Amino acid sequence: MSSNPLVSVVTPTFNRADYLPVAVESVLAQSMADFELIVVDDGSTDGTEELMQRYLSDPRVKYFYQENQGQSVARNRGIDEARGQYICFLDSDNAWVETKLEVSLRAFNENHHADIVYGDYIAIDAAGKELGVNRMKRYSGHITPQLLRDNFVSMNTTMTRKRCFAEMGGFDKADRLAEDYGLWLRFSTRYQFLYVPEVLGYYRVMEDQISSDKDKRFWANEQLIRGFLKAFPGAVARNEARRGLSYFHVRKGRYELSVGRSVPALKHLLCSVALDPFWRGPWWFAGKVILSPVFGRRG
Repeated sequence: MSSNPLVSVVTPTFNRADYLPVAVESVLAQSMADFELIVVDDGSTDGTEELMQRYLSDPRVKYFYQENQGQSVARNRGIDEARGQYICFLDSDNAWVETKLEVSLRAFNENHHADIVYGDYIAIDAAGKELGVNRMKRYSGHITPQLLRDNFVSMNTTMTRKRCFAEMGGFDKADRLAEDYGLWLRFSTRYQFLYVPEVLGYYRVMEDQISSDKDKRFWANEQLIRGFLKAFPGAVARNEARRGLSYFHVRKGRYELSVGRSVPALKHLLCSVALDPFWRGPWWFAGKVILSPVFGRRG
């Protein structure tokens, strides 16, 4: 193996020994072999260190242990250790299709302007059963206005030029809820994204994931969006910023309605309309609120 592999794969893990072998083996099974796999153990107590010993005979696999500091710190440690020209992330409970690296590198070779390549994924349950392809609308180019509306860049499908991290830094170590969204928003102010309409991986949906707590996730996303607009006031036009916030309030309101909280749902509807009444989202949502059987109940 070259001392300078083309691609560095960073896998942070914390007490995922039951799933980590699937992630690791999906990397080792890639159709192109010029990579290194950097597993950063963020303080696991479930035998992860012993489990990793079986893979360290492969010189491409590196294992680092640290006291528990959070996923962002673990990812940043992996970036610091990386020697590749490109960096990919694969969480320890997810997996890749065998052509993930090959397809991503081909996209870079055919699109020299691209800085971040990403694609689609198949959702799977805890047992690995396929739940279907995520059909979220995705975009290419300078995607800040679209990204403000929602995070459609799937972390585990990305491949990013390493220089982007050298120039703009890594993950916010203080953010444990939406660190990937924050990174992509920041990168979108300078770099070009390229969406490849192919399935590149599998995303496991489990109840104990941080991302499964929707109340916390929505709260974190709102703080992140507002913080981003304050930190990068010239990143988007004023109407684009208001449209992005309006989208957020529609999404949050729809969630509130789905869990039977009609009063908060109505509040988010009014916020959405006030921010940007010139798109159909708030009005479509208004119809849902009015017709909802929970409307009028106490939220």
